[in-house]
Amino acid sequence: MQEKTPLYSKLLQFQSENNISFHVPGHKNGELLSYDDNEWKRSLWKFDVTELNGLDDLHAPMGVIEEAEKLLTTLYEVKKSYFLVNGSTVGNLAMILSALKEGDKVFVQRNSHKSIMNGIKLAKAQPILLSPDYEEEWKVETFLSESTIKQAIAQFPEVKTLILTSPNYYGMVGDLKAIIQLAHDNGICVLVDEAHGAHFLGSDFFPPSAVQLGADIVVQSAHKTLPALTMGAYLHYNTDFIKQHEVKYYLEILQSSSPSYLIMSSLDKARYYLATYDTEDREYLQKTLTSFCNELQMIPQLKVLSYSHHGDPLKITVQSTVNISGFELQKQLEQEGVYTELADSNNVLFVFPLLKKEMDFPLNEVIAKIKKAVSRNSSEISNEREVLTPIKKSEDIVELKLSEKEQALRSKREVSLTDALHAVCAETIIPYPPGIPILMPGEEITLYHINQLKNLIKDGARFQGNPSIYENKIKIFEK
Repeated sequence: MQEKTPLYSKLLQFQSENNISFHVPGHKNGELLSYDDNEWKRSLWKFDVTELNGLDDLHAPMGVIEEAEKLLTTLYEVKKSYFLVNGSTVGNLAMILSALKEGDKVFVQRNSHKSIMNGIKLAKAQPILLSPDYEEEWKVETFLSESTIKQAIAQFPEVKTLILTSPNYYGMVGDLKAIIQLAHDNGICVLVDEAHGAHFLGSDFFPPSAVQLGADIVVQSAHKTLPALTMGAYLHYNTDFIKQHEVKYYLEILQSSSPSYLIMSSLDKARYYLATYDTEDREYLQKTLTSFCNELQMIPQLKVLSYSHHGDPLKITVQSTVNISGFELQKQLEQEGVYTELADSNNVLFVFPLLKKEMDFPLNEVIAKIKKAVSRNSSEISNEREVLTPIKKSEDIVELKLSEKEQALRSKREVSLTDALHAVCAETIIPYPPGIPILMPGEEITLYHINQLKNLIKDGARFQGNPSIYENKIKIFEK
């Protein structure tokens, strides 16, 4: 048995199939990493070193790491930028723990990543969940409205921290500038999980970054859209609300004491890639991306969705025009070697590469593969699918029914989803991807949640946590 290498062998097999990446990480199977620099691709193993003389120390940088972080700080025009080697997750945890104390109430966007919710839990703070708007055509939650935040401030004037997610997983961006200004006018610190927006600074082809719009701390997953290795991320500190040494303190506690030089050097390369992104690159990307979207739109079995507000052009969301789910469509594409970032009950999400001029990507081959994948769906064209989600979304502002301390005193039991209406949830329910909790412990279970879960289970979604969810069962707290 010990002669086997199951994970390594599977990766070798997967890469030998020459599958085409429309998912993260942004280096796209190394194609963007090795652009104009084959030495980088050849030397990956040799770059896996430790804190040797001359190579500096991430936790006390005084040499080349300090210089690399200064270049990043200068590019984003903030007080201090940090390299992160444990993903945006560690950045989110650090910024939340540095901003919140036990018992603090905090406004948090409801469709935030689990790391945001976990950070609030670790801080022993009390989340006030703010529901984003709902997009009927896409059937997804989008972004927070200014009116919801005004309502929250009026209802909870003591709250002094707001946590936003922008863009959302589908690339949607709300009126971030107005929201940050509103918060600051009320003495509220704004923390932004901008995991999917590290590339926004590269061109006005993209929405403005939360960094440019004045957010206090912004965390970005460089590996999602820039050519950095997985777990490579940035934290940008630019605030007077939180002491810088607090952020550094938590980063030192939470990050590995043996940081990967592979990841750090890829973060340095990704910063260089973004900093040198010029007008010709933008024009080439725009032309190539537009051509690709036009080709997709000409496929009768697909519908390419468009943003009703601001959005990231690298995120391309499609729906099937026949009666199949997004999960089924994604499987059909994978059978032809086209791997997308995400599927939900209705949509499939492509993450387009951040191409530079004259950079090759096999888009003609991709279109041919997509056409072949969906050719079996040439029967009756009808975009009407039975969806159980009610028009009315969850309440705009939601407090947990049970605090952490109260939850610890309650026993739990498992019931069917149908019997869980208005009960208090006793577990975290997370479809993955995108890793956004649908329900949190202490939250009231509504018809909106039940229908959302039934749709996802019926359509084949994957969940993290209790496997009983696949049997339409959920844990609740006893009264």
